[in-house]
Amino acid sequence: MILTTRSSLSAVALAVGGALRRHGIPAVLTGGACASLHTRGAYQSRDMDFILVGATTQARLDTAMASVGFVRKGDRYVHPRVVFYVEFPRGPLAIGSDYRIAPVERRGRHGRALILSATDSCRDRLAAFYHWNDRSSLDVAVAIALRSPVRLATVRRWSIAEGFTAGFAEFLREVRRTRAGRRRRSKPSPRRTGR
Repeated sequence: MILTTRSSLSAVALAVGGALRRHGIPAVLTGGACASLHTRGAYQSRDMDFILVGATTQARLDTAMASVGFVRKGDRYVHPRVVFYVEFPRGPLAIGSDYRIAPVERRGRHGRALILSATDSCRDRLAAFYHWNDRSSLDVAVAIALRSPVRLATVRRWSIAEGFTAGFAEFLREVRRTRAGRRRRSKPSPRRTGR
């Protein structure tokens, strides 16, 4: 597939995921790019973080990325015509202290890639809120919960296990508040009748 300046984040992620798969490199899309997919673009990211879940060599990774036009510059891969760049942060694949992550496969006409599920992407953003008080990550977690199927019971159990019961309660309040605000905005205003 040819990537261009008009290639979407989803198209680039699937092309990279497909290239990694073809070269026998198992990797999972995480972080902001994954959140962008689960918020359907409401949150934007320019970097794509893939966590390697198996051993590979730098040369093999370079070859896989070159097959879709990316070249290594320092610790990231860049493409001459694509606004997004790709990084491979050090693993293992985990969210907080939970290492039992089951990625899901996303498919499209540009390829297929392993990504965090919507529930795990939500937890990933909440981990940044819980541990670093990153309010923007809380906003993204809320956006994921409102736009994708998130298992709130799973998020709640994980939050309690991580020691962030109050943080989860705040997240839930924000989800409910935002949902209620959307409902109010979507209701038609009452018609005035002239006399």
